[in-house]
Amino acid sequence: MSLNGTIRVPSDKSITHRALLFGMMATGTTRVLHPLLGADCRSTLDIIQLLGAHVTERQDELVITGVETPRSARLDCGNSGTTMRLLLGLLAGYDGSFELVGDESLSKRPMRRVTAPLREMGAAVTGDVAPLVIEGKTLQSIDYTLPVASAQVKSAVLLAGLRAEGTTIVREPMLSRDHTERMLPLFGANLSVDEEERIRVIRIEPTRLSGATVDVPADPSSAAFFWAGAAIVPNSSVTTTDVCLNETRIGFLRTLERMGASVVISNERTVGEEVVGDVTVTSSELSGTVVEGEMIPSQIDELPLFALVASQANSPSIVKDAAELRVKETDRIDVVVSELRKLGVDIVGREDGFIVKPSRLHGGNVSTYGDHRLSMMLQIASLVTEDTIQIEGIDASDVSYPDFRQDLQRIQREIE
Repeated sequence: MSLNGTIRVPSDKSITHRALLFGMMATGTTRVLHPLLGADCRSTLDIIQLLGAHVTERQDELVITGVETPRSARLDCGNSGTTMRLLLGLLAGYDGSFELVGDESLSKRPMRRVTAPLREMGAAVTGDVAPLVIEGKTLQSIDYTLPVASAQVKSAVLLAGLRAEGTTIVREPMLSRDHTERMLPLFGANLSVDEEERIRVIRIEPTRLSGATVDVPADPSSAAFFWAGAAIVPNSSVTTTDVCLNETRIGFLRTLERMGASVVISNERTVGEEVVGDVTVTSSELSGTVVEGEMIPSQIDELPLFALVASQANSPSIVKDAAELRVKETDRIDVVVSELRKLGVDIVGREDGFIVKPSRLHGGNVSTYGDHRLSMMLQIASLVTEDTIQIEGIDASDVSYPDFRQDLQRIQREIE
Protein backbone atom coordinates (compact mmCIF):
# COMPACT_ATOMS: atom_id res chain seq x y z
CA MET A 1 0.00 0.00 0.00
CA SER A 2 1.06 3.59 -0.57
CA LEU A 3 -0.40 6.86 0.71
CA ASN A 4 -1.50 9.40 -1.89
CA GLY A 5 -3.87 12.31 -1.73
CA THR A 6 -4.79 15.61 -0.12
CA ILE A 7 -6.26 15.93 3.36
CA ARG A 8 -7.19 18.58 5.89
CA VAL A 9 -6.53 17.06 9.29
CA PRO A 10 -8.54 18.20 12.34
CA SER A 11 -8.02 21.67 13.71
CA ASP A 12 -5.30 22.50 16.21
CA LYS A 13 -5.87 21.24 19.74
CA SER A 14 -3.64 23.78 21.50
CA ILE A 15 -5.26 26.75 19.76
CA THR A 16 -8.80 25.42 20.32
CA HIS A 17 -8.20 24.97 24.08
CA ARG A 18 -6.98 28.56 24.39
CA ALA A 19 -9.74 30.08 22.27
CA LEU A 20 -12.37 28.39 24.47
CA LEU A 21 -10.77 29.41 27.77
CA PHE A 22 -10.06 33.00 26.69
CA GLY A 23 -13.61 33.30 25.34
CA MET A 24 -14.96 32.21 28.73
CA MET A 25 -12.95 34.99 30.45
CA ALA A 26 -13.84 37.69 27.92
CA THR A 27 -16.64 40.22 27.90
CA GLY A 28 -18.93 40.04 24.88
CA THR A 29 -18.95 37.35 22.21
CA THR A 30 -16.14 35.13 20.95
CA ARG A 31 -16.41 33.16 17.71
CA VAL A 32 -14.24 30.08 17.27
CA LEU A 33 -14.17 28.95 13.64
CA HIS A 34 -13.20 25.35 12.73
CA PRO A 35 -12.69 24.22 16.36
CA LEU A 36 -11.38 20.77 17.22
CA LEU A 37 -13.98 18.90 19.26
CA GLY A 38 -12.15 15.71 20.19
CA ALA A 39 -12.36 14.39 23.75
CA ASP A 40 -9.72 16.75 25.22
CA CYS A 41 -11.28 19.92 23.81
CA ARG A 42 -14.74 18.64 24.74
CA SER A 43 -13.49 18.56 28.34
CA THR A 44 -12.59 22.24 28.06
CA LEU A 45 -15.89 23.07 26.33
CA ASP A 46 -17.92 21.35 29.06
CA ILE A 47 -15.92 23.12 31.77
CA ILE A 48 -16.39 26.66 30.45
CA GLN A 49 -20.14 26.04 30.41
CA LEU A 50 -20.05 24.75 33.99
CA LEU A 51 -18.21 27.95 34.92
CA GLY A 52 -21.03 30.02 33.45
CA ALA A 53 -20.14 30.75 29.82
CA HIS A 54 -22.94 30.40 27.27
CA VAL A 55 -21.97 28.37 24.19
CA THR A 56 -23.86 27.92 20.93
CA GLU A 57 -22.62 25.14 18.62
CA ARG A 58 -23.10 25.79 14.94
CA GLN A 59 -21.74 24.08 11.84
CA ASP A 60 -17.96 24.30 12.26
CA GLU A 61 -18.28 27.23 14.67
CA LEU A 62 -18.69 27.90 18.39
CA VAL A 63 -20.16 31.16 19.68
CA ILE A 64 -19.18 31.89 23.30
CA THR A 65 -20.58 34.55 25.61
CA GLY A 66 -18.13 35.09 28.44
CA VAL A 67 -18.81 35.27 32.17
CA GLU A 68 -17.59 38.01 34.52
CA THR A 69 -17.16 35.77 37.57
CA PRO A 70 -16.87 31.99 37.06
CA ARG A 71 -19.19 29.86 39.19
CA SER A 72 -17.67 27.60 41.84
CA ALA A 73 -17.72 24.05 40.48
CA ARG A 74 -16.14 20.60 40.32
CA LEU A 75 -14.40 20.48 36.94
CA ASP A 76 -13.57 17.20 35.20
CA CYS A 77 -10.59 17.70 32.88
CA GLY A 78 -10.75 14.12 31.56
CA ASN A 79 -7.37 13.24 30.06
CA SER A 80 -6.40 16.82 29.18
CA GLY A 81 -3.29 18.16 30.89
CA THR A 82 -3.60 21.43 28.95
CA THR A 83 -7.09 21.99 30.35
CA MET A 84 -6.02 21.36 33.94
CA ARG A 85 -2.79 23.38 33.88
CA LEU A 86 -4.29 26.41 32.13
CA LEU A 87 -7.33 26.38 34.42
CA LEU A 88 -5.07 26.48 37.48
CA GLY A 89 -3.69 29.83 36.33
CA LEU A 90 -6.95 31.14 34.94
CA LEU A 91 -9.04 30.47 38.07
CA ALA A 92 -6.48 31.31 40.77
CA GLY A 93 -7.37 35.01 40.83
CA TYR A 94 -11.18 34.70 40.80
CA ASP A 95 -13.43 34.54 43.86
CA GLY A 96 -14.81 31.06 44.34
CA SER A 97 -13.85 27.47 45.04
CA PHE A 98 -12.90 25.14 42.22
CA GLU A 99 -12.00 21.44 42.30
CA LEU A 100 -10.08 20.06 39.31
CA VAL A 101 -10.24 16.31 38.72
CA GLY A 102 -9.17 14.05 35.85
CA ASP A 103 -9.06 10.45 34.71
CA GLU A 104 -6.60 7.91 36.10
CA SER A 105 -3.81 8.95 33.72
CA LEU A 106 -4.19 12.69 34.31
CA SER A 107 -4.37 12.14 38.07
CA LYS A 108 -0.77 10.83 37.95
CA ARG A 109 0.67 13.73 35.97
CA PRO A 110 2.78 16.32 37.84
CA MET A 111 1.16 19.68 38.52
CA ARG A 112 3.76 21.12 40.92
CA ARG A 113 5.53 22.87 38.04
CA VAL A 114 2.35 24.98 37.74
CA THR A 115 1.24 25.16 41.38
CA ALA A 116 4.68 26.33 42.62
CA PRO A 117 4.81 29.65 40.69
CA LEU A 118 1.10 30.23 41.30
CA ARG A 119 1.64 29.87 45.04
CA GLU A 120 4.43 32.43 44.76
CA MET A 121 1.76 34.77 43.37
CA GLY A 122 -0.45 34.11 46.41
CA ALA A 123 -2.72 31.45 44.92
CA ALA A 124 -4.40 29.03 47.32
CA VAL A 125 -4.01 25.65 45.60
CA THR A 126 -4.26 22.40 47.53
CA GLY A 127 -2.45 19.41 46.05
CA ASP A 128 0.27 18.87 43.45
CA VAL A 129 -1.55 16.11 41.55
CA ALA A 130 -5.27 15.87 40.81
CA PRO A 131 -7.64 16.27 42.50
CA LEU A 132 -6.64 19.90 43.09
CA VAL A 133 -8.65 22.55 44.92
CA ILE A 134 -8.33 26.28 44.15
CA GLU A 135 -9.71 28.89 46.53
CA GLY A 136 -9.70 32.20 44.65
CA LYS A 137 -7.39 34.86 46.11
CA THR A 138 -6.01 38.27 45.24
CA LEU A 139 -2.79 37.61 43.35
CA GLN A 140 0.50 39.51 43.24
CA SER A 141 2.62 39.77 40.11
CA ILE A 142 5.74 37.64 39.76
CA ASP A 143 9.02 37.70 37.84
CA TYR A 144 9.42 34.02 36.96
CA THR A 145 12.09 32.16 34.98
CA LEU A 146 10.82 28.87 33.57
CA PRO A 147 12.99 25.97 34.83
CA VAL A 148 11.90 23.81 31.86
CA ALA A 149 10.49 24.70 28.46
CA SER A 150 6.74 24.38 29.04
CA ALA A 151 3.99 26.22 27.20
CA GLN A 152 1.48 25.05 29.79
CA VAL A 153 3.41 26.47 32.77
CA LYS A 154 4.09 29.70 30.87
CA SER A 155 0.41 30.01 29.95
CA ALA A 156 -0.80 29.34 33.50
CA VAL A 157 1.41 32.11 34.91
CA LEU A 158 0.39 34.57 32.17
CA LEU A 159 -3.32 33.83 32.73
CA ALA A 160 -2.88 34.37 36.47
CA GLY A 161 -1.12 37.62 35.57
CA LEU A 162 -4.33 38.89 33.98
CA ARG A 163 -5.83 38.98 37.51
CA ALA A 164 -2.68 39.91 39.49
CA GLU A 165 -1.61 43.29 40.88
CA GLY A 166 1.30 44.71 38.89
CA THR A 167 3.25 43.47 35.87
CA THR A 168 3.76 39.71 35.64
CA ILE A 169 6.97 38.68 33.86
CA VAL A 170 7.82 35.24 32.46
CA ARG A 171 11.38 34.58 31.32
CA GLU A 172 11.85 31.75 28.86
CA PRO A 173 15.44 30.51 28.33
CA MET A 174 14.23 27.91 25.76
CA LEU A 175 11.32 28.68 23.43
CA SER A 176 8.13 26.63 23.84
CA ARG A 177 4.78 26.85 22.02
CA ASP A 178 3.80 30.50 21.87
CA HIS A 179 0.07 30.32 21.02
CA THR A 180 -0.92 31.95 24.31
CA GLU A 181 1.13 35.08 23.81
CA ARG A 182 0.09 35.27 20.13
CA MET A 183 -3.63 34.93 20.93
CA LEU A 184 -4.05 37.00 24.12
CA PRO A 185 -3.51 40.36 22.31
CA LEU A 186 -6.38 39.42 19.95
CA PHE A 187 -8.55 39.46 23.08
CA GLY A 188 -7.18 42.84 24.14
CA ALA A 189 -4.50 41.74 26.62
CA ASN A 190 -1.73 44.23 27.38
CA LEU A 191 1.16 41.89 26.59
CA SER A 192 4.65 42.41 25.19
CA VAL A 193 7.43 40.04 24.11
CA ASP A 194 11.10 41.06 24.10
CA GLU A 195 14.48 39.36 24.07
CA GLU A 196 17.00 40.23 26.77
CA GLU A 197 20.41 38.57 26.80
CA ARG A 198 19.12 35.70 24.62
CA ILE A 199 16.22 35.05 27.00
CA ARG A 200 12.67 35.60 25.80
CA VAL A 201 10.81 37.91 28.19
CA ILE A 202 7.00 38.14 28.24
CA ARG A 203 5.25 40.87 30.26
CA ILE A 204 1.53 41.04 30.94
CA GLU A 205 -0.56 43.65 32.76
CA PRO A 206 -3.90 43.06 34.52
CA THR A 207 -6.55 43.11 31.79
CA ARG A 208 -10.20 42.17 31.27
CA LEU A 209 -10.31 40.38 27.95
CA SER A 210 -12.79 41.28 25.20
CA GLY A 211 -14.41 38.83 22.79
CA ALA A 212 -12.59 38.03 19.54
CA THR A 213 -12.79 35.79 16.47
CA VAL A 214 -10.31 32.90 16.27
CA ASP A 215 -9.97 30.87 13.05
CA VAL A 216 -8.32 27.60 14.07
CA PRO A 217 -5.87 26.11 11.51
CA ALA A 218 -5.18 22.40 11.08
CA ASP A 219 -3.08 20.74 13.79
CA PRO A 220 0.55 20.01 12.82
CA SER A 221 0.70 17.30 15.51
CA SER A 222 -2.08 15.46 13.66
CA ALA A 223 -0.65 16.20 10.21
CA ALA A 224 2.66 14.74 11.40
CA PHE A 225 1.30 11.19 11.14
CA PHE A 226 0.56 11.67 7.44
CA TRP A 227 3.95 13.33 6.91
CA ALA A 228 5.60 10.34 8.55
CA GLY A 229 3.56 7.84 6.56
CA ALA A 230 4.33 9.60 3.28
CA ALA A 231 8.05 9.72 4.15
CA ILE A 232 8.46 6.01 4.97
CA VAL A 233 5.83 4.16 2.88
CA PRO A 234 7.19 3.64 -0.68
CA ASN A 235 5.60 5.49 -3.60
CA SER A 236 3.70 7.89 -1.35
CA SER A 237 2.93 11.60 -1.62
CA VAL A 238 0.50 13.34 0.75
CA THR A 239 -0.54 16.99 0.95
CA THR A 240 -1.96 18.31 4.23
CA THR A 241 -3.79 21.62 3.82
CA ASP A 242 -4.30 24.65 6.11
CA VAL A 243 -1.68 23.45 8.61
CA CYS A 244 -0.41 25.74 11.38
CA LEU A 245 3.25 26.40 10.52
CA ASN A 246 4.18 28.11 13.78
CA GLU A 247 7.90 27.34 14.17
CA THR A 248 7.32 26.28 17.79
CA ARG A 249 5.15 23.43 16.45
CA ILE A 250 6.89 22.05 13.35
CA GLY A 251 10.14 20.72 14.77
CA PHE A 252 9.20 17.25 13.49
CA LEU A 253 8.78 18.57 9.94
CA ARG A 254 12.21 20.22 10.19
CA THR A 255 13.63 16.91 11.45
CA LEU A 256 12.15 15.08 8.45
CA GLU A 257 13.85 17.64 6.18
CA ARG A 258 17.19 17.06 7.94
CA MET A 259 16.76 13.32 7.40
CA GLY A 260 16.38 13.91 3.66
CA ALA A 261 12.60 13.75 3.29
CA SER A 262 11.05 15.55 0.33
CA VAL A 263 9.06 18.42 1.90
CA VAL A 264 7.34 21.21 -0.06
CA ILE A 265 5.44 24.06 1.65
CA SER A 266 2.98 26.05 -0.48
CA ASN A 267 0.09 28.50 -0.15
CA GLU A 268 1.74 30.07 2.90
CA ARG A 269 -0.32 32.85 4.52
CA THR A 270 -1.20 34.47 7.84
CA VAL A 271 -4.49 33.65 9.60
CA GLY A 272 -4.99 35.66 12.78
CA GLU A 273 -1.58 35.63 14.41
CA GLU A 274 -0.52 32.24 13.00
CA VAL A 275 1.29 31.25 9.78
CA VAL A 276 -0.70 28.64 7.83
CA GLY A 277 0.12 26.67 4.70
CA ASP A 278 -0.07 23.40 2.75
CA VAL A 279 2.62 20.74 3.28
CA THR A 280 3.44 18.00 0.76
CA VAL A 281 5.70 15.13 1.82
CA THR A 282 6.88 12.52 -0.72
CA SER A 283 8.63 9.24 0.11
CA SER A 284 12.41 9.29 -0.15
CA GLU A 285 15.48 7.68 1.38
CA LEU A 286 16.06 8.89 4.94
CA SER A 287 19.24 9.16 6.97
CA GLY A 288 19.43 8.95 10.75
CA THR A 289 19.80 12.08 12.85
CA VAL A 290 20.12 13.36 16.42
CA VAL A 291 17.26 15.22 18.11
CA GLU A 292 18.38 17.07 21.25
CA GLY A 293 18.47 20.29 23.25
CA GLU A 294 16.52 23.20 21.81
CA MET A 295 15.02 20.93 19.12
CA ILE A 296 12.98 19.01 21.71
CA PRO A 297 10.14 21.42 22.74
CA SER A 298 8.92 21.99 19.17
CA GLN A 299 8.43 18.25 18.56
CA ILE A 300 7.95 16.73 22.02
CA ASP A 301 4.59 15.17 21.05
CA GLU A 302 5.99 13.76 17.80
CA LEU A 303 9.01 11.96 19.30
CA PRO A 304 7.19 8.58 19.55
CA LEU A 305 6.41 8.97 15.84
CA PHE A 306 10.03 9.93 15.18
CA ALA A 307 11.10 6.59 16.71
CA LEU A 308 9.10 4.78 14.01
CA VAL A 309 10.44 6.99 11.21
CA ALA A 310 14.00 6.55 12.48
CA SER A 311 13.62 2.77 12.26
CA GLN A 312 13.18 3.17 8.48
CA ALA A 313 16.26 5.35 7.98
CA ASN A 314 19.56 4.03 6.63
CA SER A 315 21.61 4.89 9.74
CA PRO A 316 21.00 5.15 13.52
CA SER A 317 19.18 8.02 15.24
CA ILE A 318 19.32 9.34 18.79
CA VAL A 319 16.86 11.30 20.94
CA LYS A 320 18.17 12.90 24.13
CA ASP A 321 17.19 15.71 26.53
CA ALA A 322 13.58 14.47 26.29
CA ALA A 323 12.92 13.22 29.85
CA GLU A 324 9.63 15.18 29.61
CA LEU A 325 8.29 12.20 27.64
CA ARG A 326 8.12 10.23 30.87
CA VAL A 327 5.35 12.44 32.30
CA LYS A 328 2.97 12.53 29.34
CA GLU A 329 -0.28 10.52 29.01
CA THR A 330 1.99 7.51 29.54
CA ASP A 331 5.73 7.11 30.10
CA ARG A 332 6.25 7.59 26.38
CA ILE A 333 9.86 6.40 26.46
CA ASP A 334 9.06 3.04 28.07
CA VAL A 335 5.93 2.32 26.05
CA VAL A 336 7.40 3.34 22.69
CA VAL A 337 10.42 1.13 23.31
CA SER A 338 8.33 -1.85 24.47
CA GLU A 339 5.74 -1.69 21.69
CA LEU A 340 8.12 -1.01 18.79
CA ARG A 341 10.39 -3.85 19.95
CA LYS A 342 7.40 -6.19 19.59
CA LEU A 343 7.34 -5.18 15.90
CA GLY A 344 11.03 -5.83 15.33
CA VAL A 345 12.42 -2.33 15.85
CA ASP A 346 15.98 -2.18 17.20
CA ILE A 347 15.39 0.50 19.86
CA VAL A 348 17.03 1.05 23.24
CA GLY A 349 15.54 3.36 25.86
CA ARG A 350 17.60 5.85 27.83
CA GLU A 351 16.68 7.99 30.81
CA ASP A 352 16.05 11.01 28.57
CA GLY A 353 15.32 9.43 25.19
CA PHE A 354 16.21 6.46 23.00
CA ILE A 355 18.51 5.13 20.27
CA VAL A 356 16.97 3.61 17.11
CA LYS A 357 18.77 1.56 14.46
CA PRO A 358 17.55 0.67 10.96
CA SER A 359 15.01 -2.13 11.31
CA ARG A 360 12.68 -4.37 9.33
CA LEU A 361 9.21 -4.34 10.86
CA HIS A 362 7.07 -7.46 11.27
CA GLY A 363 3.62 -8.14 12.68
CA GLY A 364 2.69 -8.46 16.33
CA ASN A 365 0.25 -7.64 19.11
CA VAL A 366 0.75 -4.18 20.61
CA SER A 367 -1.05 -1.84 23.03
CA THR A 368 -1.70 1.89 22.98
CA TYR A 369 -1.90 2.11 26.79
CA GLY A 370 -4.77 4.53 26.18
CA ASP A 371 -2.38 7.08 24.58
CA HIS A 372 -3.80 8.74 21.46
CA ARG A 373 -0.42 9.50 19.88
CA LEU A 374 0.80 5.94 20.42
CA SER A 375 -2.37 4.64 18.76
CA MET A 376 -1.81 6.75 15.63
CA MET A 377 1.91 5.92 15.49
CA LEU A 378 1.15 2.18 15.61
CA GLN A 379 -1.45 2.59 12.85
CA ILE A 380 1.24 4.17 10.66
CA ALA A 381 3.59 1.30 11.59
CA SER A 382 1.03 -1.17 10.23
CA LEU A 383 1.56 0.35 6.75
CA VAL A 384 5.29 -0.47 6.78
CA THR A 385 4.86 -4.26 6.93
CA GLU A 386 2.66 -6.70 5.07
CA ASP A 387 2.25 -8.66 8.30
CA THR A 388 -0.74 -8.05 10.57
CA ILE A 389 -0.38 -5.72 13.54
CA GLN A 390 -3.10 -6.07 16.17
CA ILE A 391 -3.51 -2.82 18.12
CA GLU A 392 -5.19 -3.07 21.51
CA GLY A 393 -6.94 0.19 22.46
CA ILE A 394 -6.85 1.61 18.95
CA ASP A 395 -9.79 3.91 19.83
CA ALA A 396 -7.44 6.04 21.96
CA SER A 397 -6.79 8.11 18.81
CA ASP A 398 -10.31 9.58 19.22
CA VAL A 399 -8.95 11.93 21.91
CA SER A 400 -7.39 14.23 19.31
CA TYR A 401 -8.39 12.76 15.91
CA PRO A 402 -11.76 10.93 15.94
CA ASP A 403 -11.68 10.08 12.19
CA PHE A 404 -8.01 9.09 11.95
CA ARG A 405 -8.61 5.50 10.84
CA GLN A 406 -11.11 6.53 8.15
CA ASP A 407 -8.83 9.30 6.84
CA LEU A 408 -5.85 6.95 6.75
CA GLN A 409 -7.85 4.38 4.79
CA ARG A 410 -9.10 7.05 2.40
CA ILE A 411 -5.63 7.93 1.14
CA GLN A 412 -4.28 4.36 0.94
CA ARG A 413 -3.66 3.08 -2.56
CA GLU A 414 -2.52 -0.26 -3.91
CA ILE A 415 1.06 -0.11 -5.23
CA GLU A 416 0.93 -1.11 -8.88
